Amino acid sequence: MKDKRSIKEFFLKLSHSKAAVFIKNFIIKLFFLIFNPRFLLCFGIGWLITNGWAYVFMAFGVYFGIEWMVAVSGAYLTILWFPFSPEKIVTVAIALGLLKFLFPNDEKTLGILRDLYQKAKSDIKIIKAKRKDKKENKNNK
Repeated sequence: MKDKRSIKEFFLKLSHSKAAVFIKNFIIKLFFLIFNPRFLLCFGIGWLITNGWAYVFMAFGVYFGIEWMVAVSGAYLTILWFPFSPEKIVTVAIALGLLKFLFPNDEKTLGILRDLYQKAKSDIKIIKAKRKDKKENKNNK
């Protein structure tokens, strides 16, 4: 009984920690950003730009017997399935750019993006300051 109670207390304390609250808020912001219909439209267009053409080429190439279309699309699709493919990053970047271009008045989504960007900038500054202090302390010893 004591073990179950202590585990329950541990998770209760953990759920109220600063890290848990930060992660919860981050996940909620990310959820509202990703599942916004405007962002989904832009992501779909970005996906068509980065990947969709290859699938269309493959379908038309196989259906009409055009060998160069099958070869080009097959080579590109093979590269896409490598784990180190930068295509996912490029697709999201295109989607964010299209979101800013097509929906400049969408303050809710763009506000979430600005908040995440400012948080990332401040976190990078904090990390750089810690590294600099660590390096100075190491040099002073």
